[in-house]
Amino acid sequence: MATPPHPRKILITSALPYANGPIHLGHMVEYIQTDIWSRFQKMRGHDCVYVCADDAHGTPIMLRAEAEGITPEALIAKSSEEHQADFAGFNVAFDHYHSTNSPENKYYAELIYNRLKEKGYIARKSISQFYDPEKSMFLPDRFVKGTCPKCGAEDQYGDNCEACGATYAPTDLVNPKSAVSGATPIEKDSDHLFFELDQFADMLKSWTREGHLQTQIANKIDEWLDSGLRGWDISRDAPYFGFEIPGEKDKYFYVWLDAPIGYMSSFKAYCEKSGLDFDEYWAKDSKAELYHFIGKDIINFHALFWPAMLSGADFRTPDAVWAHGFLTVDGQKMSKSRGTFIMAKTYLEHLNPEYLRYYFAAKLTSRIDDIDLNLEDFAQRVNSDLVGKVINIASRCAGFVKKKFDGKLAESWSDSANELYLQFANASEEIAGLYEKREYGHAMREIMALADRANEYIAETAPWVLAKEEGKEAELYESVSVGINLFRVLMSYLAPVIPATAEKSLAFLNLDSWQWEAVHQPLMGHEINKFKALMTRLEMPAIEKMVEASAQSLTAKSVPDGKKDDSKPKKQSQEKKMSENKQTAETGEFDPLAETITIDDFAKIDLRIAKIVNAEAVPEADKLIKLTLDIGFEQRQVFAGIKAAYNPEDLIGKLTVMVANLAPRKMRFGLSEGMVLAAGPGGSDLYILNPDDGAKPGMRVK
Repeated sequence: MATPPHPRKILITSALPYANGPIHLGHMVEYIQTDIWSRFQKMRGHDCVYVCADDAHGTPIMLRAEAEGITPEALIAKSSEEHQADFAGFNVAFDHYHSTNSPENKYYAELIYNRLKEKGYIARKSISQFYDPEKSMFLPDRFVKGTCPKCGAEDQYGDNCEACGATYAPTDLVNPKSAVSGATPIEKDSDHLFFELDQFADMLKSWTREGHLQTQIANKIDEWLDSGLRGWDISRDAPYFGFEIPGEKDKYFYVWLDAPIGYMSSFKAYCEKSGLDFDEYWAKDSKAELYHFIGKDIINFHALFWPAMLSGADFRTPDAVWAHGFLTVDGQKMSKSRGTFIMAKTYLEHLNPEYLRYYFAAKLTSRIDDIDLNLEDFAQRVNSDLVGKVINIASRCAGFVKKKFDGKLAESWSDSANELYLQFANASEEIAGLYEKREYGHAMREIMALADRANEYIAETAPWVLAKEEGKEAELYESVSVGINLFRVLMSYLAPVIPATAEKSLAFLNLDSWQWEAVHQPLMGHEINKFKALMTRLEMPAIEKMVEASAQSLTAKSVPDGKKDDSKPKKQSQEKKMSENKQTAETGEFDPLAETITIDDFAKIDLRIAKIVNAEAVPEADKLIKLTLDIGFEQRQVFAGIKAAYNPEDLIGKLTVMVANLAPRKMRFGLSEGMVLAAGPGGSDLYILNPDDGAKPGMRVK
């Protein structure tokens, strides 16, 4: 996929976060996904604008502000500041961030409403609703609670039962109560304004099947279209925090009417400061591209109501609405009692945001599947891929370039080196195509396959060996110069995902910016700067502290949507299992040789071919030999209890197998960074695994 001759004009948005609560990691899936796409498009040279805003209207905001003794305006100002700090912390780079409680949003909400009304798309109907006699207000569905009319479960919301899944009207509840005051609500009639969605049935049947939606979403929309569309209630009665409907008294636009209009108003505010032409992007005949990234739970608003509103008001419709799935943590819904309902702020207090950006990218596809943040896999993948495979290339080569060659890369390479580099550069279009299609996980796999090849090259050329040999300076110069260039290509491909690390890499490489096409020109005779650590390893204790902090700051009673979470931490269930195993072992019903593990547990073990580049006895230990192991992308120090079976000097140069992702263990002799595999009864009858000569350091053992 070649870059178009002229830059594309692209406007992208993420769904607007509600100004009634903090940002959590579930939210961050969407903003990271969108930000990666935005950064990629800009690297490709396109005119891409990324806007967002706080969704700042509605009853919940009005009631929370009242409870806190502040105005709604003060509440949403505070929320906006907190939200933007969280997004900035995760390196999400909006071109503009706005609010739906703005003059621009009021203007476009009224404009769209008036156009729809003039064309006969707005109807007035009288409806019966629950009314709180103590608070003198009509109650939204979620502010009525009672007993489910289907299964009898108590304390259920007014729109659906969380026990049996039934949906119903609030007036169907048994013993209904106002969630605001606790009073028994009464039914009261009120005139409401409806957007006549059914008049757009043909338009929507066509639009939803023209490639604007993912297939799964289009199929779901078909079900709604086939069952018949009804009018959409777009008004709410006073008191309500929002925009008053023109020509009406004590009637306000429903929050979901002006929320998506926030995309337009945020872009309008950006146009005012940037000089862009609003109509070039939003007029009915616009040639610019418009994309919305959203969660799968708000599809009906974006794939039915929103395109119908835009069409009826003579604005263009989106080129695509792209939905993503939900986030689970360790295979389960995020839980406050387990500490896995993690706020963005809590994460940022403990961990590097680039870790999560990469992990989400490695999991995301163009589909709407849920993604799981497995905390152990999270640490392993970050350490293996980013630290072990990519950054380690630069750290291993940079020192030689600075010390041996005054920080300047070689001006020419051999044909084989040029061919290798060409393979890396030629992968740019395939990887670009995957980014374009939002197949980030596939893109990360392709990039890491290249990283494996780069590490194989470094292992094969072994610059640390060449540096010690006479007459090998030219080979050393090529090895480390090519290595730095391969690192540069990999970091270029990863720049949309880990922008802060990429920025540090620019300083190291002595470059001004990342441009996608620049990889086709290698850095020849180029001077680099001293290498500084770009990223540290992700250690499980840091993750555990984050989880602990999340559990301490949030109680089980405040689980989202009022659900009580009775599940216990994994550690407790594992301890229970071990206790049960112990009991059955004592009665002879369980073989106590080892606790069983699953195939998933075994799959987490990263076995690697390792070359023993040095071995020496530990004088103060009876059994230990200190091994220096080359695993392709780095060297590790491992203490192995094999002194009775081997002379250290006999081990040098041999290949063996090690557990590469074992947590480092601090011993009094030093840090042991893994484990070599051996078999036998022990003592002198102990044999380390010795792969065939065809194996290479760093290869995975399957």
